Amino acid sequence: MVTIKEIAKECHVSTATVSNILNGRPNVGDETREKVLRIIQERGYQPDYVARGLRKKKTNVIGIIAEDICQFSTPAIMEGIMKYCEERKYRTMIQNLRLYARWGEFWYENEDAYRSILKTVIKEMLSIKVEGIIYVAGHARVIRYFMEETPIPTVVAYAYTQSPYTPAVVVDDEKAACDLTQYLISMGHRKIGVLAGKADNIHTGSRLRGYQKALFEENILYNPNWVHYGNWDRASGYRYAGEVVADGVTAVFCMNDKMAGGVYDYFLEHGIRVGEDISVVGFDNQEVAQYFQPGLTTMKIELGEIGAGAASILLDRLESEKDSETPAAILEQMVPCRLIERKSVKRI
Repeated sequence: MVTIKEIAKECHVSTATVSNILNGRPNVGDETREKVLRIIQERGYQPDYVARGLRKKKTNVIGIIAEDICQFSTPAIMEGIMKYCEERKYRTMIQNLRLYARWGEFWYENEDAYRSILKTVIKEMLSIKVEGIIYVAGHARVIRYFMEETPIPTVVAYAYTQSPYTPAVVVDDEKAACDLTQYLISMGHRKIGVLAGKADNIHTGSRLRGYQKALFEENILYNPNWVHYGNWDRASGYRYAGEVVADGVTAVFCMNDKMAGGVYDYFLEHGIRVGEDISVVGFDNQEVAQYFQPGLTTMKIELGEIGAGAASILLDRLESEKDSETPAAILEQMVPCRLIERKSVKRI
């Protein structure tokens, strides 16, 4: 790597002059500034931010730890974090735990292995002097690793902590499900079946409560037999679609777009027209939802806002000079969803 000393020698100026130009100070002549910047560009000089941070005791670097960047929600959350940090002149360092790639969903049961990997990554983050950490979960659950204070301020995105030291930014599943069910009711549907995720999942529980709340507010009796629990995948949507039809419902609330895709598959094979014979809604607004035939009405999770919200909380905490042993002002921030209306729901 080229150094400031080498740039200064080539330009016949002092290292202080090069440093002043890099830091945007005005006490350098235009001709000298242009010459130095041209040489910097030609030589591909990059500042050593870690060394600079050690000198200033402030690196302006935020660590992002992702459980697995292959999870559908993670890239958009990370983009939200990075965009917000960039706007506030912070840089980001990313570590991918690859938990799903390593162990599929079985890593939930291997707490010791999970902690050993996470502990090592956090140590690495601390060694390069990141000022704070944002932990991006693959799905909503309680992250117990952060129940106690961490050496530096930490925020969790897309999961919960129940810790007074570690705030969390999560999707408002309950309100979104309530809004989606109310939308179906406004379209004349009173017999609304549900294809839920796993029964013990936080997303499932919150969305089911929202569905029940909407029914209660409209004086519609809740029928537990119309709720079928799947596995968040297309196969489980296909598997239970026939049971939903047998229930005699006029609309199906699928708790994610993948299961809605399985429902579409089953209905197509059996000559049932989505948006005509039966209405279907999803949740997530994954990219594929717009290409279903007809396009799937769904709830969009504002993943970018979850990331930006987590970054905002962390940077505000850093810039207010609070240490990690001080309880956080915000413990939990809910991010609302947005209805994306397409052609899969018929007014009756």
